[in-house]
Amino acid sequence: MLRIITQRIEAESELRRIRDRTSTDQIVHKEATVREVLQAVKRQGDRAVLHYTQEFDLTYLTSEQLRVSGAELDAAYQQVSKELLEAIQLARAQIEAFHRQRVPKSWVQFKDDEVVLGKRYTPVDRAGIYIPGGRAAYPSTVLMNAIPAKVAGVPRIAMVTPPASPSQLTGLEVTKSELKSAQMAPSISPAAINPAVLVAAQEAGVHEIYRVGGAQAIAALAYGTETIPKVDVITGPGNIYVTLAKKLVYGTVGIDSLAGPSEVLVIADRTANPVYVAADLLAQAEHDPMAAAILVTTDELLAQKVQAEVEWQLREHPRRLLTEKALAHYGLIVVVESLAVAAELSNEFAPEHLELEVDDPWAMLELIRHAGAIFMGSSTPEAVGDYLAGPNHTLPTSGAARYASALGVETFMKHSSIISYSPTALQKVANAIDVLANAEGLPSHADSVRLRMPKREPGNEGL
Repeated sequence: MLRIITQRIEAESELRRIRDRTSTDQIVHKEATVREVLQAVKRQGDRAVLHYTQEFDLTYLTSEQLRVSGAELDAAYQQVSKELLEAIQLARAQIEAFHRQRVPKSWVQFKDDEVVLGKRYTPVDRAGIYIPGGRAAYPSTVLMNAIPAKVAGVPRIAMVTPPASPSQLTGLEVTKSELKSAQMAPSISPAAINPAVLVAAQEAGVHEIYRVGGAQAIAALAYGTETIPKVDVITGPGNIYVTLAKKLVYGTVGIDSLAGPSEVLVIADRTANPVYVAADLLAQAEHDPMAAAILVTTDELLAQKVQAEVEWQLREHPRRLLTEKALAHYGLIVVVESLAVAAELSNEFAPEHLELEVDDPWAMLELIRHAGAIFMGSSTPEAVGDYLAGPNHTLPTSGAARYASALGVETFMKHSSIISYSPTALQKVANAIDVLANAEGLPSHADSVRLRMPKREPGNEGL
């Protein structure tokens, strides 16, 4: 059952614990494994990718099977329903329309003395997007990662996603020895990818898809292999191994963020509907056993109703055990004396998703400083943003909303400064540059300007 807390000191302590839930000693041990995978893929390419896919995912592949074929992509359209295809296409249109408004524009400014200053935006050459897979399918995550890259003008977008293992496909355990001998029923594909994911990738403009996941997929994108291209930017969420791999390859490539478990914080007053609030908390908790679902409310009666409603809605929940585990460890209801205090707690937590289920959400918005995405009012559940409102659902987690933002077109672009000085303009600032360069002990910096100055005629030094 969701706990109800009424003391602010206790609430602040619990919110810190939940926010920092991924900062554990276990990460150190996992990081050693990830470093080993990265180095092996860097040295051995496809060979290491195939080895770790078999070792960790129990999926036997050959180099030729890594890339999804055109025939498979065509077949995927025949395997999704008309309704699902139309929903994917609607989401694609909404997401693309939003992100087209966010494309940064290059600019130049002409100043006096023929000084020109500006900024030029260009896309990266290659982008890699990671899509979680296996038992689950996330076509929405494909759209949210690939569409901004397409809108940015990235000429080559590569997607990696783990295939379903034979055990996941059949429900039967398959041993490593069986995989190594490759003596599997011909009707069972060891490398299936959910057709909805393949369709979403094609609709979003992905150029090539590879059936590999985990740290080995991140390594392949970062360093390149015989089959998988090296990219410039990697985006997309994954498990702790994927997140650590992104952290370790940063610098070799750019990344979007280090995504942690998902989270929602709902601020509600007495006008909120407890049925809606409970559903929104469960919608977050059903993601993962480490997902956080938090309600901060000014109404104690609402807190009790939401607590009871969560129990009611969980009765027949198909992911009940997982959801209950998340709520038991990272679920919380906090009762506070005012919406101002609720905003203070929210700003300290800096949630990935923030729902304002209050009488006047627009007035409440003025108090909010840190949140990945803000959902306004009782008719705007987080699911709207997860699927097709348009703004990106790849958001900062674990308090990172204090300094980070959602994935967007800018993630796949970089800017170059443009500077142009005429001889006259350079002459006007030459003395100041000379003084600064010499103050820093860099005489060649000063010379690079001095040598460009007009030569004075002998006898006219004082002029």
